[in-house]
Amino acid sequence: MTLAREILHGAAIGVGVADCADDLDVIARPGVAAALWQRRVDPDWQAWINGLAPETLPQLRVILRPDRVRDAARAACDAAGLDASAARDWLIEDIAALADRFTGLMRARFLRLRLDVIETDACRRFHIDAVTARLICTYRGIGTQYGISVDGEEPRRVFTTPTGAPLVLRGTLWPGDPPSGLLHRSPPIEGSGETRLLLVLDPVDEPKEAI
Repeated sequence: MTLAREILHGAAIGVGVADCADDLDVIARPGVAAALWQRRVDPDWQAWINGLAPETLPQLRVILRPDRVRDAARAACDAAGLDASAARDWLIEDIAALADRFTGLMRARFLRLRLDVIETDACRRFHIDAVTARLICTYRGIGTQYGISVDGEEPRRVFTTPTGAPLVLRGTLWPGDPPSGLLHRSPPIEGSGETRLLLVLDPVDEPKEAI
């Protein structure tokens, strides 16, 4: 694990680079605004997900108990018409594993889970989410972009998260000081013909509706 623990103008800007899922707990250390697991996804699996027609990519938006994530991911694949395969099984199990790790990090009772298929410039402005923390993993397409904000300005240098690499970002509701000075965005893809598949997990304490 590599830890870049930094504070600039009273804001946490460090990025902890994790060697494994367990190392994502670096997000809790002072001065760390994000934790990035730079894993390598199997090339054959990546070719499979990249080759799927956009209309067959699974989509889901739900608040649920962490132990229901695997079933929800499987149901989303069923609804999208994805045939049973080892590649489909890996996607389902990976979503469940990331949810389990994120739940442990955040001690979350519930999760807000999104599987988004993106073909436009969604959330192209740099921002910090109004959550405690958020896990983002781009399974297909260009990864989430991030950079350091100086006095609230847009980042001058932009980094792109590798496809398949889970990224945990502090939000504005992260307890304690200093606040995060790391902004992120969805990369602009309008007109490129690219389709992204994005997993987003947020911790939820007291949902009104959950499964």
